[in-house]
Amino acid sequence: MREHLYDKIDRLEAGESLDRETYTELIEKRDEELAGYLFAKAAQMREKFYGSRIYIRGLIEFTNYCRNDCYYCGIRKGNRRAERYRLEREEILECCTKGYSLGFRTFVLQGGEDPWYTDDRITELVRTIKKKYSDCAVTLSVGEKERESYERYFEAGADRYLLRHETICEKHYKTLHPPSMSYAHRQECLKNLKDIGFQTGCGFMVGTPGQTAEDLADELLFLKEFQPAMVGIGPFIPHRDTPLGNQVPGSAELTLYLLGLIRLLLPKVLLPATTALGTISHDGRERGILAGANVVMPNLSASLVQGKYELYDHKIYTGAENAAELELLRSRMKQIGCEVTVDRGDTKMDTR
Repeated sequence: MREHLYDKIDRLEAGESLDRETYTELIEKRDEELAGYLFAKAAQMREKFYGSRIYIRGLIEFTNYCRNDCYYCGIRKGNRRAERYRLEREEILECCTKGYSLGFRTFVLQGGEDPWYTDDRITELVRTIKKKYSDCAVTLSVGEKERESYERYFEAGADRYLLRHETICEKHYKTLHPPSMSYAHRQECLKNLKDIGFQTGCGFMVGTPGQTAEDLADELLFLKEFQPAMVGIGPFIPHRDTPLGNQVPGSAELTLYLLGLIRLLLPKVLLPATTALGTISHDGRERGILAGANVVMPNLSASLVQGKYELYDHKIYTGAENAAELELLRSRMKQIGCEVTVDRGDTKMDTR
């Protein structure tokens, strides 16, 4: 009898806190029918707080230089085959100009931990964008920094910060990162970001080598405790030129299931249907929305980057650099009963 599993989803929907054992069971014993039940509940929850609105973020991948050597990442410092680039300041601003004319009201500046992009350069860039587009939100995703740096970005006008924690399990973290990287520092960064006042996003990979159902249960417990404004999850996809390049990728199915659980766990959270999900499944982005997601992040820098920001193999570039591409996105969202909206799309979470 599996009725108790449906009951546990109902309890999660009602706001009840579930324990590690319960989450583990929901993950291990999932099937297509249970997932369908979960997705219906998750979609209803999303619509309760956000309606059918899907928020678009203009992603600008402005540098693929990185000082880190994460074992899974295609732009890791040790990958000598990576074709490195940095967008010039004017190129970044031109991406914003094009994006604004198309209706984007959030710009996400994402890059590796590139020492060339000093705090001075980043804060100047943020100030310029905010001055020119005062009705827009600026999101930064440039990795681990010290608190003073984060404070400078916030004072310059940055609204949000995305920093995936990758995994809440310290032992597992060490299998994905070199000894030079600190699990404790990653956690400290997240706490500093939230304390400073950023709408803070975290997230993890699904299906990394050695990850267990219990690990995933711990991820959900961490999200409940941390209460992020945004959660970005996607399937692990190996990159050929990394130490984990020959590992089995994660699954779209499990990623979608976790999206549904996260929507019920954090009803007001901003939840992207990620590029990785769209890469591993041709309709992954649409399925992500149907599982409870409410954000998509088209790439405003695709023609400039030309596939060089390759975190994993076969990464798709879901660009929206012109009206035709954006209209196609609108059409695809409309087909599943959703509407792309021109809005900053701030979280409804209490981020204090």
